[in-house]
Amino acid sequence: MEDERTYTAFAGNRLIASGSLKTMVLRTRECLGRGEAAPLLIFEDQTGMQVDFDWRGTADEVLARLASHPLFRSNEAQAQLRPGPGRPRLGVVCREVSLLPRHWSWLDQRPGGVSAALRKLVEEARKRAQGKDLSRVAREAAGRFMWVMAGNLPNFEEASRALYAKDQERLGMLIGDWPEDIRKHLDRLVQESVRLENEASVT
Repeated sequence: MEDERTYTAFAGNRLIASGSLKTMVLRTRECLGRGEAAPLLIFEDQTGMQVDFDWRGTADEVLARLASHPLFRSNEAQAQLRPGPGRPRLGVVCREVSLLPRHWSWLDQRPGGVSAALRKLVEEARKRAQGKDLSRVAREAAGRFMWVMAGNLPNFEEASRALYAKDQERLGMLIGDWPEDIRKHLDRLVQESVRLENEASVT
C-alpha cells in the first residue's frame, strides 16, 4: 500500500514534481540544485498531509536519509523503536485495546483466540467500508491541500463548501482564477475522490 502512495511538491504556486516518493524526491532535489528559492511544500496526495524532508547534500544522500524518516522507516526499523510484544518481523504491532467485559468474553470464545478474531473483524469491516472510506479520505485530502495552498485566494470559503457538498461544477467556477498548477492539482484530487465514490456505489 505504501508503494502506491504519491507525493507532490510545490515551489510557491508552481508544481515542480509529482509521482512516487523516489520520483518526487529526485525531481525536487534537481529543482533545488538549479537554485529554486520559492517556499517548498510537499504533500502526500492520498491524505493531503504535508511532509518535511532534509534536502541537504546530494540526491543520493537525501534518498538515503529516508530510511530514518519517521514516515518511511521499514517495519523492522519501527519495531526496534517499539520494543514489546507482537511479531514485528511480520509487521504485527502490539497496541492497547480497551473493551467492555462482554466484548472480551465474546472474543475469548472465537476460534484462534482474541487477536485472530480482532484481525478478522477489522478486515471484514475494511472490505465493507473501503470504497466509501477511500473516497472520503480523498476528498479530505483535497480539502487539506486547498486550505494550505489556497486559503488566502478569492472565493476560498465558497469553494471549500462546494468541495464538501460535492458540487464539482460550482467548485470549478469558483477556482477559475486561481493559479493554474493549484487549480489543476486540486481538480486531480477531486476527480480521484469522485472515481473512488463511483466505484464504491457499484460494488
